[in-house]
Amino acid sequence: MKKNLIFTLCLAGGLMTVSAQTKSGGISKEMLQEFQKGQKHCQAGKALSNALSGVSIDVLAKNYQAAAMPIDKNFSIETRKQTITNQKSSGRCWMFSGLNVLRSNYMLQHDSVSVEFSQGYLFFWDQLEKSNLMLQGVIDTAKDPIDNQRVQFFFHYPIGDGGTFCGVADLAPKYGLVPADVQPETYTSENTSKARSLISSKLREFGLQLRDMVAKKQKPADIAKAKTEMLAQIYHMLELTLGTPTQKFTYAFKDKNGKPLGQPKEYTPLSFYQEVVGGPINGTFIMVMNDPRREYFKTYEVEYDRHVYDGTNWKYLNLPMEEIEKLAIASLKDGRKLYSSYDVGKLLDRPRGYASLDNFDYGSLFGTTFGMDKAQRISTFDSGSTHAMTLTAVDLDAAGKPIKWKVENSWGTDSGQQGYLIMTADWFREYMFRLVVNKKYVPENLLKAFDTKPIMVMPEDPLFLPDE
Repeated sequence: MKKNLIFTLCLAGGLMTVSAQTKSGGISKEMLQEFQKGQKHCQAGKALSNALSGVSIDVLAKNYQAAAMPIDKNFSIETRKQTITNQKSSGRCWMFSGLNVLRSNYMLQHDSVSVEFSQGYLFFWDQLEKSNLMLQGVIDTAKDPIDNQRVQFFFHYPIGDGGTFCGVADLAPKYGLVPADVQPETYTSENTSKARSLISSKLREFGLQLRDMVAKKQKPADIAKAKTEMLAQIYHMLELTLGTPTQKFTYAFKDKNGKPLGQPKEYTPLSFYQEVVGGPINGTFIMVMNDPRREYFKTYEVEYDRHVYDGTNWKYLNLPMEEIEKLAIASLKDGRKLYSSYDVGKLLDRPRGYASLDNFDYGSLFGTTFGMDKAQRISTFDSGSTHAMTLTAVDLDAAGKPIKWKVENSWGTDSGQQGYLIMTADWFREYMFRLVVNKKYVPENLLKAFDTKPIMVMPEDPLFLPDE
């Protein structure tokens, strides 16, 4: 290791050698003097500093030459368009994307029909199930000390509105689905932070009470009774903020123009689910992920990373990007949309709805480089899956290789390309992480790899934060 630290000053372009740190590794007075002396030599320093003080970094770093180029909106393979949804100020992107896939599958078989599912309805059950997962997890780990990593996991994240497609796969068959206009959104379902904070506080309080009951060696039946009473309080809070879950409703399907098709029919959420989805979702798909830190063609499972206590953990097959691209292309060619997730905050020109590695040049602005690769970004919490969207289209070159991709987003029609985002193939490889694909598009060798005994990994891993 070099004894001297070399700093490339962003504005002057020169080199400064700094060795005057304290013996303990702190910042010394001499070190500060070196910094300050170097800054005086930056010719354009004051002008750029003034600009950065009053203008967005993205405005200054934007590659205006690239932005002047028109975005090619033509795609060689594109699935049927459907209405754009809006998750508002909530972290429910996983649910919006998952339900968008389910409704597109139904409309693929019924070309004249248009349908949209109620996210508010399923969100109620998601929050109740996550509350039960937290409380039962606290009971399971009650004999461990409070600073145990798994105990802290439950108290740190008692409930949230983020998740993965696994939540849709567990919740929808259990509780059913209802149309969006049967149970509309509430203020809290679209603005989740305050209610989530209050319910989290109550769950932490309940968790301490359950730990105390276990410590006092109370009967399991008494502990289960106490947990049921606690969940009844959570149910009450959810009902006040999200509304009473629909039990029966009358509904007529609509055509593409919004006109009713046939006579209205009476449904329950489960009978409606059976009509639009059919059987179970679990077992029909695999989730694949690109995690270059881990061995490819191996299956991994994330402990306790699920929405329902007695449901399924998040399980995925780790694949190189070229294999994931093949699966996506095969599905899109057959008209099927896919649940997918990304680090959407990286290099996205949000007003244009365009994700490209050329959108911004932060390195030139600050006189440095940002040189970590995908594996390094994941390992250091610099990058990870942050947002789920529905993959709808791909543009292929003459050799069948992707040029760009298109996703249906859940930020409303005023965002991006009228609710869609377009991503270059290079950006897709760097910042795409998860894909859910129907098994019918998965080669036999990958299905066999997915069915092998999974390697268990911890939910604290930087890549296993929920999609929001």
